[in-house]
Amino acid sequence: MTRLTNRSAAVAVVIAFGVGMLGTMALSDPSRATPVAASGADEVAAAVSWRVPASFSTNLPVLGDNVIYVTDAIRAASGGRIALTPFEPGEIVPAFSITDAVREGKVPAGYTWLGYDQGKIPAAPLVAAVPFGMEPWEYSAWWFEAGGRGLAEALYAKQGVMPVLCGIIGPEAAGWFREPIERLEDLRGLKIRFAGLGGRVIERLGASVTMIPGGEIFQALEKGVIDATEYSLPSVDAALGFDRVAGFNYFPGWHQPFTTSHLVVNLGVWQALTPQQRATVEMGCTAGVTRNLARGEALQGPVLAAFAARGVETRRLPEPLLRELERVTAQVLADEASRDEDFRVIMASQRAFRAEYAHWKQLAYLPRDF
Repeated sequence: MTRLTNRSAAVAVVIAFGVGMLGTMALSDPSRATPVAASGADEVAAAVSWRVPASFSTNLPVLGDNVIYVTDAIRAASGGRIALTPFEPGEIVPAFSITDAVREGKVPAGYTWLGYDQGKIPAAPLVAAVPFGMEPWEYSAWWFEAGGRGLAEALYAKQGVMPVLCGIIGPEAAGWFREPIERLEDLRGLKIRFAGLGGRVIERLGASVTMIPGGEIFQALEKGVIDATEYSLPSVDAALGFDRVAGFNYFPGWHQPFTTSHLVVNLGVWQALTPQQRATVEMGCTAGVTRNLARGEALQGPVLAAFAARGVETRRLPEPLLRELERVTAQVLADEASRDEDFRVIMASQRAFRAEYAHWKQLAYLPRDF
């Protein structure tokens, strides 16, 4: 057998590389990844190009801009071969209907808060935000290490959807109010925008709850359509102008100690990806989880410090009111678990993990007031 010279070997490598590059330039269906056969036994996957509608405006800090970070990270890690293009709320899909659109194949994927699926998937809020529930790092531990991911995937597989954890933030504000909230009676008859299981709780205490997309809340508050609202972190709420129309910002965020965002992918589209493509998407989303929490924690202090100069009073909800909210939350969770088996199973998993984690949490960390 003739031995190749160094020059011949180099030429062969260049030719092989060129052939491979030509194979990767093949166009594909923009909604799914289709493998393209290469010479020999190898296959070269076609580029993935997905439209990704988002539930939150991408100009919002933390809540909205994380999808930009994630899609940019996935594009860079894949060398441009996985291109996810975010679209603003309502641009191609209504903000509250993203999972439906993904399930029906109208779009291959979306970036959303799974709590919006509560009407059709009763257990969805448990993987989105739970009143008096886990803190962000607890949830992350449950998701990645204690079976949470598998439970969420099984829940959404029934819908033909793959949920990928893609972001998480810390506690939201308890809400923005025109008048002080000092006792339980102040909630009765209050017209308030509220989401998720927390909305069920505050409604049971006598408030009149409505759901409004983020971009419509300011106008509703300004015109008196609602008396109060909860939405997100102080930096997000300030970007939406709530501090200009409501003078009392209450804490802690009892209703959402953690809030997640997920990339939801049509299950058929997900299964058509190669293992390498799925791994790249998951890696980008996991990076998004870390970055999202870090950015959220970093931005809130300066925003809160500036509220006083704008005439906003930041207050804590009175402990008796928090205790009543906790009591009613337990009732709501029990009622939901009695009606839906998925809810019961996921809630039991979360509670079992929290009970075990408490041994570490209570001993390892300094008291909050240390």
